Amino acid sequence: MTCHKRYKIQKKVREHHRKLRKEAKKRGHKKPRKDPGVPNSAPFKEALLREAELRKQQLEELKQQQKLDRQKEQEKKRKFEASLGVEPSDVDPVKEEFGQHKAKKAKLAKQHPKKLYCLELKKVIEASDVVLEVLDARDPLGCRCPQVENAILQGGQKRLVLVLNKSDLVPRENLENWVNYLKKELPTVVFRASTNLKYKRKITKERRNIPFKSEICVGKEGLWKLLRDFQEIYGKAIQVGVIGFPNVGKSSLINCLKQEQICNVGVSMGLTSSTLTNYRILFQEHAGCPLDKQITIIDSPSFIVSPINSPATLALRSPASIEELRPVEAASAILSQADTRQVVLKFTVPDFKSPSEFFTSLAQRRGLHQKGGNPNVEGAAKLLWSQWTGGSFGYYCHPPPSWTLSPHFNENIVTDMKLGLNLEELEKNNAHSIQAIRGPHLASSILFQSSGLTNGITEEKDIVEELPKRKERKQEEGEDLGDINSDQKSVDEEADHCLSLSHREVAQTYPLLKRPGQVNEQSAQSYVLDRMSEEEDDAYNFSTDYV
Repeated sequence: MTCHKRYKIQKKVREHHRKLRKEAKKRGHKKPRKDPGVPNSAPFKEALLREAELRKQQLEELKQQQKLDRQKEQEKKRKFEASLGVEPSDVDPVKEEFGQHKAKKAKLAKQHPKKLYCLELKKVIEASDVVLEVLDARDPLGCRCPQVENAILQGGQKRLVLVLNKSDLVPRENLENWVNYLKKELPTVVFRASTNLKYKRKITKERRNIPFKSEICVGKEGLWKLLRDFQEIYGKAIQVGVIGFPNVGKSSLINCLKQEQICNVGVSMGLTSSTLTNYRILFQEHAGCPLDKQITIIDSPSFIVSPINSPATLALRSPASIEELRPVEAASAILSQADTRQVVLKFTVPDFKSPSEFFTSLAQRRGLHQKGGNPNVEGAAKLLWSQWTGGSFGYYCHPPPSWTLSPHFNENIVTDMKLGLNLEELEKNNAHSIQAIRGPHLASSILFQSSGLTNGITEEKDIVEELPKRKERKQEEGEDLGDINSDQKSVDEEADHCLSLSHREVAQTYPLLKRPGQVNEQSAQSYVLDRMSEEEDDAYNFSTDYV
């Protein structure tokens, strides 16, 4: 701690004590009353004193007895725990089952988190009759995962529906084009889930439904009607699974349908998949979240993004935080697929030729500076990355010029997915939703080039165990410097030996050099070099001629 800070704290403490003394002086000092005891003139004084002493002894005996009881209980508990390992037949079956559940939970906790997400996602798909794949309307094609869709098609007679969420962040014409493109393959619903983050709370083990307050959820009636049609087609109570990539609005959609804050939502990336709270509560109760008597909805973890995707796709769809990624590289990959002129107009920065130049201009524009006044390029990259993955930044992608059927679909599957549905009514509801949504203008949005379908991982065996980033970097640095260290090892040992001897001599001659500090070390080294040079000069014999 610096002297300036220490003296300032001491001054504040003195002022505080002075204030307390002043207030106490105003109130007046009241001395605590002492027990006067039994006066000598009181009758039966000796009897009263004996009764008081007896009560004191009784209290002491009671405390001692309580202490002995606690020790006995602890001894019984230790014996019972010891008997669990020796004689398992004597253990209560309820406690044995609880112990097995606890061990299973600990085993799952040790498992790789991504593998756990794959297992939970498989459970949700297997338990669902209808699957809602939530897409971000800003990049619908990039939010589709062919591996997961293929797993749904192979799972039997399951229906797949596309939900275009965040429809208010794209221009209206672009939204209409995407609906016309996607509805040729699967039933598509236009939706806008808008929740109030003021009521955001963590879901605890005791499920408490919080009153839901939000703006009008556009498209809710159309989605409700579609789910009821599915329930009539199946002729039984159905379970609806909600799947999708991180930050597409799965939990917000469930909150809007239920009109209660039952799922934790927020702007942080991969909130449901990182906590593993919402969908575990919903799925393990085997009742999910009942929307009505015949429809039950199940939340799910996010898709695991495959590392073979492009850098821009990994930056937008990966549930990892920006600190784990390299922010400058991730933001540069996103920036390379955006329209440069619209980016300049949106962020009000001068024209740029490289991402580093843009991040420097953005840091100066937003006042992001490091020590010495240098622009914080990494902070500007994080700012761009967080805005692009957030829920309020407007950008859009054009659908492909010509429609082609996805490789994992065929005409029979497309016909089966739409069988029994009232498609005309669905189109009317979508048209009404598009008219109700006030999207941004083309001038205020940024054109983005989509990378196409995003590959995901559905099998646990495909997940590669990765070392932490810091360990990898340390290992790389260690490998790079290994050869240099091995070559200079003998030289360093000799130099350390000489310097240690010379430092001892310096410490004896100049005691002040024992203090830690860079200046003292530099002066000690300079003194050592000077003295070594002097000793070499003294040791040299000028009368001897060396050849």
